[in-house]
Amino acid sequence: GSGTIFFSYCNLHCVYCQNYEISQLAEGEEITEEQLADIMIELQNKGVHNINFVSPTHFLPQIIKSVYLATQNGLNLPLVYNTGGYDNPEVIKLLSEIIDIYMPDMKYSDNIFAQKYSSAKNYWEINKEVVKQMYHQVGVLKTKNGVAYEGLLIRHLVLPNNIAGSKKIIDFISEEIDKNVYLNIMAQYRPCHKSKFIPELSRMITYQEYIEVIRYAQVKGLKNLDVQQISEFLLVNF
Repeated sequence: GSGTIFFSYCNLHCVYCQNYEISQLAEGEEITEEQLADIMIELQNKGVHNINFVSPTHFLPQIIKSVYLATQNGLNLPLVYNTGGYDNPEVIKLLSEIIDIYMPDMKYSDNIFAQKYSSAKNYWEINKEVVKQMYHQVGVLKTKNGVAYEGLLIRHLVLPNNIAGSKKIIDFISEEIDKNVYLNIMAQYRPCHKSKFIPELSRMITYQEYIEVIRYAQVKGLKNLDVQQISEFLLVNF
């Protein structure tokens, strides 16, 4: 499995965040760079396939130092950069030859919704540049014996009422990145945190909403789709 390390806080403030206790209430404990390096080595010793940094953007200087220390002590696993996709593209450039696997979200193709629901100004333009830079560095996802060791895996969470602008995101991936890129189309949206009180986000997605996104991705020629096998009866239908 993946050796996942969560970092408190997040540079996005999604009203529907399922991990808001960590991302916005800052649950967690303070550790040193040396302790973080030790955690990586401990995870490697347990047999994990990679070291997976979740929401690492705002701790990058400390993480890089910890990676250096851990490498000095024998760390040799792929490093995963697991992000909401709202990063400085210039910073991503600096991660070349350090990060092996990028797992960015592509949350919105509409800046108005990104600002309204995630407090992310100019998300769409920034997100596109970030994904382009990640792809430039590592290319499509590559695996050995069923385990990924390098490449780009894009995640997209389908939101109710087409708030995510899914088709525009798929257009971008198909036309400006690579039809062979792995795209994880997620259906697990649930109203939580503040979204329970926002009418347009206060329900799960419908089966029709999810299937429409998958079919569009297929029509656009995307070849590596990671989709959820979901019963129609598990989703709300209107």
